[in-house]
Amino acid sequence: MATEAIKVGIIMGSKSDLGIMQEAADVLKELGVHFEITVVSAHRTPERMFEYARRAAERGLKVIIAGAGGAAHLPGMVASITHLPVIGVPVKSSNSIDGWDSILSILQMPNGVPVATVALNAAKNAGILAAQILGTSDSALSQRLIDYKEELKRKVEESAREMEEN
Repeated sequence: MATEAIKVGIIMGSKSDLGIMQEAADVLKELGVHFEITVVSAHRTPERMFEYARRAAERGLKVIIAGAGGAAHLPGMVASITHLPVIGVPVKSSNSIDGWDSILSILQMPNGVPVATVALNAAKNAGILAAQILGTSDSALSQRLIDYKEELKRKVEESAREMEEN
């Protein structure tokens, strides 16, 4: 398993995003990657956001996953403060315009402030991507990712056999 050090920070703009963001936590746990998870709002607690982003690297984080709905400024603002990779998860929230506002807010970052953006509500993919980033320098994690993807392949092949037999 991974070392005890927390490597990934999972943040979200509101506790209402937890249902989506928990998927990132679940896959990281499955892959043996230690993480922290909390609420950091770009609009309601900007000082907390600045402090979180400024101190992330010194606290040992290697990747930040930031989920946000509506105007979805959290991933981009965090990316503007830290040198760490930031993965944005657009969340279709109650104040969202069918999720498009969140997608575009996270996707359309200016040059020099990149945010890797996954699909709407795709926190699981964000967790996998964070693990893949960490896996470039952790051979044990890399092998767990290979095994994870092999299991995905096995499940598809099993489904295909079941369908073809019927």
